[in-house]
Amino acid sequence: MKTKIAENIKFYRKQLGLTQGQLAEKLHGKKSLISNYENGYSTPDIYTLCKLADIFDLTLDDLVEYEKEEL
Repeated sequence: MKTKIAENIKFYRKQLGLTQGQLAEKLHGKKSLISNYENGYSTPDIYTLCKLADIFDLTLDDLVEYEKEEL
């Protein structure tokens, strides 16, 4: 799942025309944080994922591309 989250953060950031630095400012973080997310070196915590979903105007499920598996 980490890889898909990384890809989605980069994709949606670019869709909004934001640099890594600009997105980092919206999260009150550093550019290196966004770079680490996008390269899969780290994964945002749930609070940050919620903030990212809000910035990108997505649901959390859409951001992480979570689909419930049938049991």
